[in-house]
Amino acid sequence: MEFYNILLNAHKGIGYLELLLVTLFVIALLGTMFGFSGKVNGFLKKTTLFTMIFFHVQFLAGLALLFVSPGVKAAMSSGTLMSDAYSRFQYVEHPVSMLIAAILMTVVHKKVKTNPTLSLGIVIMGLIAVGLFALAFPWTRVFGA
Repeated sequence: MEFYNILLNAHKGIGYLELLLVTLFVIALLGTMFGFSGKVNGFLKKTTLFTMIFFHVQFLAGLALLFVSPGVKAAMSSGTLMSDAYSRFQYVEHPVSMLIAAILMTVVHKKVKTNPTLSLGIVIMGLIAVGLFALAFPWTRVFGA
């Protein structure tokens, strides 16, 4: 149980940092799109890189957390994993959405790194990744409600 608490606190702490990085990424993406006529600058490259790295670190911590979570085991053994809205969000929708967001962020990073200018497709893909992140983020668990 001690390992579970360490993973849970790490996952939560990285989540706060990820919120900051996603905010910086959106500012850099929109600023580059509208302020610099689409020319990729160093700030966008760095924020994309760090956002992608922390998406992956966060996903791996969350995946490890899933395997040691007593909640997953209880939901699976009782057969309520998909029928209970909380369990479905926490153990299915949240990880899958975050995985898709991490994959999209990786593609965005690769495109930003190799292209001298932004295309509308890159911007849309980045905003979809951020949207998935925002939809799957457990706002009430992190900030309380």
